[in-house]
Amino acid sequence: MLRFPGHGRPEPDDIVIGPLDLPRHIDEALAVQAVAFGLGPDEVAVRRQIVLRHMTFPGARAFGATVGGRLAGFVYGMPNDRSHWWSTVVEPYLRARGHDDWLDDSFVITELHVHPRHQKHGIGRALITTITDGADQHRSLLSALDIESPARHLYRSLGYEDLARRVHFPSAPTPYAVMGAPLPLPRA
Repeated sequence: MLRFPGHGRPEPDDIVIGPLDLPRHIDEALAVQAVAFGLGPDEVAVRRQIVLRHMTFPGARAFGATVGGRLAGFVYGMPNDRSHWWSTVVEPYLRARGHDDWLDDSFVITELHVHPRHQKHGIGRALITTITDGADQHRSLLSALDIESPARHLYRSLGYEDLARRVHFPSAPTPYAVMGAPLPLPRA
């Protein structure tokens, strides 16, 4: 467990990063994602099934950030498998840029969300570095909305670079960027 800013006994506003039993805390996590990403109830219902399925994949794991005992953010990911849906969608975009080899020996950050009330406190950085520190793979992949945003700034500060842009996922109206970084991720 990682505790900050205090290092002694927990204070009500301490941020605690640790393993998260995501299937058990799915509704709490999706509530954070809904607020952070602006999802409606129908989208949350679809994502609930996707997350529960993902957590059955080999090597899938999750970490959460709690503040005052409440979930303030979470991350989950898994070793990449070229047969997974995400890989089949992004592979042509990566291949066109000469980066399809990134689909091998990579740990994919599937979701990373921090409640807006708790953003800009280092939670996203702590979550992504914690989950990737435990990866056996030599690099990490993720997809993010292809817009300049605080999330993209965070990823770049951690060494992620654009591997493909204007990636279109079925049913997503906004294009995404696929980003990759060697592991371990640098520290600030």
